[in-house]
This record gives sequence, structure tokens and C-alpha cells, in this order.
Amino acid sequence: MTDTIVISLPYFSDKAEIIARFLHADRREYTTDAFGEAFQKYRRIVAILSIGIAIRALSPLIRNKWEDPAVVVISPDMHYAVPILGGHHGANQLAKELGGAGIVPVITTATEVMGKDSVEGIADRECSDIVNRHSTRAVNAAMLEEDVPVYTIPGPAVVLVGPAVSVLLRRGEYTIGIGCRKGTPKEEVISALNSAFSEAYIEPPMVLAYATTLKKKGERGLREAISQLSGNLIYIDDQTINAQVVQSSSKAKSLGLQGVAEPCALALSKHKELVMAKKIYGGVTIAIAR
Repeated sequence: MTDTIVISLPYFSDKAEIIARFLHADRREYTTDAFGEAFQKYRRIVAILSIGIAIRALSPLIRNKWEDPAVVVISPDMHYAVPILGGHHGANQLAKELGGAGIVPVITTATEVMGKDSVEGIADRECSDIVNRHSTRAVNAAMLEEDVPVYTIPGPAVVLVGPAVSVLLRRGEYTIGIGCRKGTPKEEVISALNSAFSEAYIEPPMVLAYATTLKKKGERGLREAISQLSGNLIYIDDQTINAQVVQSSSKAKSLGLQGVAEPCALALSKHKELVMAKKIYGGVTIAIAR
């Protein structure tokens, strides 16, 4: 199944057919609901029509740059490809890909125009995901002014970062929120995680990160368990945990937290969707989000 669709006005159906073949994409004619349907099914949208039509159709659909598909408008004369949504998230690359069909890509994102790197570009090259997405604005802005260092930390390690530091981890779809009783051994944590993986039908390579409260930074068994699974353990501060929207009640209220497993899983998740509510396995509590 393709992740790309070409939408065009009826007058440009022949041109749309050429582009669809070039991109191995699906194709449909423009209607009032064309973009709405495409937003649900495709990661890349190419439109052959005016930018004005595209903007009016897209405006009620836009959520955020991390979830929205990449959108490129091709001018009706087939001369230019202009990314209008998701430049750093696939649209710039799509426009450049269309350059292979003789169409000039018109890139407007500042870092690319100035010949600079971007956090999203680095993440894409390194097959990584950005954990703290809010950081990219500050880091990309800094990249326009100076060379920003990139550090590789193989670990085991504990890294405390500020808001203007982007953290990139191995790509994964799921985030695991985890809490445990004081002194829980590594073996019990691993057993609980394996049970949760089995029940949720996921495997460790599909996990972006494991997350717990900063109050658990002294739990050796937890650290060693995640390390043995070749995972990344992220400690979440109280303010971030309490900012998440959760339904379950928790004994963590005695610690000043609304919970541990569920809010920690949601805090790092891409889609803010809980796929497994918290479950207790002996002295370990686990929740899974995506």
C-alpha cells in the first residue's frame, strides 16, 4: 500500500497521472472532502492546483507538525513543487524527489534555505525519533546562528538536559511507563515487562523509550532491567507528569503525583494514545502508549 496520493483538479488529471506513476502513488480528483480523506490515510499528499485552494481545504484539518501529513503543491504548469505543510517532516524531501521529474523544488524552511542542518534532518539520517519535540524550535533557531554540537552517548549513562537540547533515540512506536516498589530486583522488572509485551503484542525493538518518575532515579533494579533490554530509560519531572491527562487513580498521589506508569508513558508518546492502561505485575506497574 502506498503512503502517497496525488490530488488534482479535473483539468489536470493527465498531469496527475504522470506524477502518480512517478511516485508510485494513488490518485484522485479534487472534491471538497478530498484532503480530509487523504489526511486519514496518507503520509504524503501532492496537490496539482492553486496554493489558495489547498490552504483553504487544509486549514480546518491541521493538528500539529508531528501528526499532519507532508503536503506539496505543484503549480499547474508543472514548473514548481512547493512544500506548504510539514517541510521538516517529509514535504521538503518530497519536493526534492519531484525534482527527478523535472519540477523545481521551492524550499522555504529557514535551515535548508541557509544551508544548515535541522534536528528533524539529523533524526531522519540517524533513523531516530525526537523524544522532547518541544526542543526543536530553540535548537533549529540556534543552528541558523552557529554550529550546534551533536553528542553520541553510548551509555550506560544518565543525561540531564535543558529545554534547548533535543534528545534523539532509536526509532520506535511505543513508550512504556513504568513504576515499581522500592528495591524491586532486575529480574522482577524484566518479567513484568515481558508479560506486558506479550499482552500488548509488541516486542522490545518496537519501543522508543521507557519512562518513570525522577523520584525513581535510585532504583538500580529498574535501571539494570532496561539496560539488559537495550532500552532507553527516561526520568520525567513532576510538573510534566502532572500535566498529562489520565483517567486512572493512583497511590502516587501520596508522592505529589497523579500517577507514574500512565502519565510517564503518555508524556513521551507521539500520538498521546494509551494502548494499555496500567497493569500491576507484583511490585511493578506498567502502561503502554503510542
